[in-house]
Amino acid sequence: MDLIPINGVRLEVERIPGPAGAGRAPIVFLHEGLGSVAMWRDWPARLCAATGRAGIVYSRRGYGRSDPVPDVRGAGRLPPDYMHTEAFEVLPRLLEALGVAAPVLLGHSDGGSIALLHASRFPLAGCVVLAPHVIVEDVSVASIAQARDAFGQGDLRNRLARYHADVDGAFWQWNDVWLGEAFRPFDIRPDCRRIAVPVLALQGEDDPYGTLRQVREIGPTRGPFTWQAIPACGHSPHRDQPAAVEAAVTAFLADRP
Repeated sequence: MDLIPINGVRLEVERIPGPAGAGRAPIVFLHEGLGSVAMWRDWPARLCAATGRAGIVYSRRGYGRSDPVPDVRGAGRLPPDYMHTEAFEVLPRLLEALGVAAPVLLGHSDGGSIALLHASRFPLAGCVVLAPHVIVEDVSVASIAQARDAFGQGDLRNRLARYHADVDGAFWQWNDVWLGEAFRPFDIRPDCRRIAVPVLALQGEDDPYGTLRQVREIGPTRGPFTWQAIPACGHSPHRDQPAAVEAAVTAFLADRP
C-alpha cells in the first residue's frame, strides 16, 4: 500500500500486478460511499486475474487510510458536487501521478457515478459501473436515513471502523451530503449522454438504494452501452453475486485494449 500525494492530500493506493507482457489497460477501482481499499477485500485481485489485467485500488479522501477531512460536519462538509470534483479534478491527477492513461474504470455506487462523470470528459478503454447513482430517488434517501440510524444506534459504526482510520468522518461526509436538500437536484444524465467509451452497467434487482432507472437512464450515450439487471442481488453486486458480475465484466473486457 502506498500513500500518493494529490493536491496536498495523501491518498491510499494499492496496486495489483498484471501478467507480464499483457499490454492491456489496467482496471481502476472506485469505491462506494462508505467504501475503501480494504472494503473491496480480494475481489479486485480476483477480477484482475480473470481478465488478465493489472489493477489500481484507491481510497478517496476521508476513507480508508487516506488523509481525513477536517471538520467534516462543519467547514469541511462536502459540497453537493463532490463527485464531480473527484471525477474531473482528483482522479485525473491521480492517474497522471501513477502514469496511467485511458484505463478501464470500475466504480461501485458513488464510485460508479464518479466513473460515469470521468468518462464523459476523458478517454478510457471502458467503463463498468455497479449500482451507480445518476439521479436521487426517494428510495435512496430513505435507505441512507436508515443507515444513519444504524450508525448511531446499531452496530454499523463498529463494522465500518475496521476499514477506516476516521470512521466518523467517513460516514458523516457521505451521509450528511446525501440527506441534505441541496443534493436532491443531483442529476448526471446529461453528462452520461456525452460518454463515447463503451459502458457496462450492472444493477441488483433488489437494490434498496435505487431502482433500475439508475442504469436504464445512463443512456443513450455516444458509445456502446449495455445494462443488466442481476436477480437475487442488492446494492453490492460484486459481493452478492460475484460469479455473475465477474462473468459479465470479463466478457465485456474481452475485446477491449
